[in-house]
Amino acid sequence: MPKRERVMRMSVEQPLWRALTAYRVLTMLYAVGLFATAYDEYDHAGVAIAYYVVLFVWTLATLPRVQSAAACTKRFLAVDLAIALTGILLTPLAVNEQHIQSGGPTLPSIWTAGSVLAYAIKGGWRWAAFASTPVAAANLIERGAPARDTVHNVILVWVASIAIGYVVEVARASERTLARALEIEAATRERERLARDIHDGVLQVLAMVQRRGAVLGGEAAELGRMAGEQEVALRTLVSGGLVPVSRVSEDAAEGAVVRAVEEPSYDEDGPVDLRALLAPYAAAKVSLAEPGAAVLLPRAAARELAAAVGAALDNVRRHAGEDARAWILVEDEPGEVVVTVRDDGPGIPEGRLAQAEGEGRLGVALSIRGRLRDLGGSAELISVPGQGTEVELKVPKDAKDPRGKAERR
Repeated sequence: MPKRERVMRMSVEQPLWRALTAYRVLTMLYAVGLFATAYDEYDHAGVAIAYYVVLFVWTLATLPRVQSAAACTKRFLAVDLAIALTGILLTPLAVNEQHIQSGGPTLPSIWTAGSVLAYAIKGGWRWAAFASTPVAAANLIERGAPARDTVHNVILVWVASIAIGYVVEVARASERTLARALEIEAATRERERLARDIHDGVLQVLAMVQRRGAVLGGEAAELGRMAGEQEVALRTLVSGGLVPVSRVSEDAAEGAVVRAVEEPSYDEDGPVDLRALLAPYAAAKVSLAEPGAAVLLPRAAARELAAAVGAALDNVRRHAGEDARAWILVEDEPGEVVVTVRDDGPGIPEGRLAQAEGEGRLGVALSIRGRLRDLGGSAELISVPGQGTEVELKVPKDAKDPRGKAERR
């Protein structure tokens, strides 16, 4: 099955835009309702009615403009703020003096805050401060004097819009950090998977060419030397690797973007019998002991476990010698499958595994332990110098696709 690229978007801005859309509609209706209940306080009701018609049409017509940062352009923000300011400044022309002195609402009332909040969500706290300043000035002009309730409302809008703008900026930075972390984790897992495949194939062949070339001598020895150099270079590349730069959405409102390549599901072809995958490893010097009944595992999980067994046998041939014998024991437990690989070689000196991993020899670290870790299982290695080595591999029967774990997190 071909791979599919799936785009995951993480954004805290979209709920804010949806909330702003609802806020604008509700506050527009609220402003109209205030006008209807206080109609007697309007000396020139026609001015107010004309303004509310414009406000009603503008609010409903521009709902798509407050759906995302991309749609909310600078030109729209400027016109929207101008309509709010115009309503504030028209208030003295529509109402009587008592309405103003008693602290009555302006024509747009709290609808004005929606314009300022749009600036905050779009551009952060600096844009919010820019938009709230002319609103404060217009309110002071409308009232004629800096009354306490007017100053209180001005400061409230100013502080609230700046705070929301700052929260939006912090959220955007957090999204970029999270996207980067997920990208690094995905790249690390992919690098480990490639390292296992390379170790099981290319590196083994290069090592064999190096050994055989040294035995044959002549031009073959030179070829073996070159193969050895390439093996070292490839091991260095595999153990290091590069992490791609995190990719971020061009539209900031859509949040950070992480692209994940979907592999075929582990369970889409049904379970398979692990015994069939281990049978090819049986040979004159490799004994296979298995249950009489089928040992069922998800297909890809069984393949990974079989590959780990193959890596363990490669280590036996490479480090214990061609004459070493090996035994494979398969145990079908109620909740897990246990495969033990044992040999009669000289064993592994203490500290040798850590040294090999430091040198870029990742056979045990990636081809064995890495595979089992990704399956949710474990790999234990027991070795006593002079008494051989035993590798115990455990895999849960409900093993899931390891490439899905990072995505779920």
